[in-house]
Amino acid sequence: MPKLQDYRAGKPGYYPDQAIYAAYACARLGLSFQDLDGGSGLLFSVASNATEVCFGGGRCSYYPQNNATAATLATDKALANALLERAGVATLGGNYFFLHDRHQALRPAGHNRGDAAAYLAGLGGRAFAKPLTGSRGDFAQIIEGPAALAAYLGEVGRTYDSVLIQPVASGDEYRVFVIDGNVLYSARKLPPYVIGDGTRTLRTLVAEHDRALRAHGLSESATDDAAFDRVPAAGERCDIAGRMNLSAGGVMSMADAGAAAVAAATTAVKALGLRLGAVDLFVDPDDAASVRVIEVNANPAIRFLESCGRADLIVAIWRHTFTTMGLL
Repeated sequence: MPKLQDYRAGKPGYYPDQAIYAAYACARLGLSFQDLDGGSGLLFSVASNATEVCFGGGRCSYYPQNNATAATLATDKALANALLERAGVATLGGNYFFLHDRHQALRPAGHNRGDAAAYLAGLGGRAFAKPLTGSRGDFAQIIEGPAALAAYLGEVGRTYDSVLIQPVASGDEYRVFVIDGNVLYSARKLPPYVIGDGTRTLRTLVAEHDRALRAHGLSESATDDAAFDRVPAAGERCDIAGRMNLSAGGVMSMADAGAAAVAAATTAVKALGLRLGAVDLFVDPDDAASVRVIEVNANPAIRFLESCGRADLIVAIWRHTFTTMGLL
């Protein structure tokens, strides 16, 4: 039986991870995999003797066991937070703001671009901002002061229609992957980093790191602070604070998030009506019972499982998907 890495061998860099994992799971489970888009992996089918199901990449969800309403609610971070708070799950709170005048008649007052500055001031001039429906850590960063906010909204407005602005929070960050109320795994998330060479400034090193992000459609790291002018020593590891997404260069490792985090994650997924979801949350390092949900992902990437050698969990996730769709 071919190994998982055999399915990635020879694939172009843009080939979707999930298409690779689906093909691998099909071989393990006795199903048929067929690429339907000239080898791009963006459209494929999985078939048994009795039925066939099609899957799409890009903005499509790889998890049809989640109904469209639940998945869409999870994508809107403000609406998701409202449902989580209703279910008694602590979140990071915040408020949302639209960046363009179009559709203004369809929204309540207090959520326009001009209202964001007053909200930032109410948070003491410092906040964390990210696109309301963004993913992969794109444009997720700390904002300090009205000038930085204006520049940020101008930049993010070229790509997104709205942002969520929240109080700055911290803690040990975990991801808890839930299927039908059961935790498949939990992992600790750590920030991306660069290694000093004793010659170049931290800003230059981060700029090099960011080139790969831009090629994948992600925003650059925030390096406005004067601290980025220093030259790290050769071999020195320097964390890039702000976002911990794997797509942004973050690091994950299997770790027990604790009972309180598991309870919050399973409640959060249920509150949104999802059968499958990955919950990102902060756990207070001094109080494991103090947990706040960052966001719930209804279409989570699972490359981490490949990198840590857990192909069995990849198959388990796709088995659940195939079973739900009547393929097994």
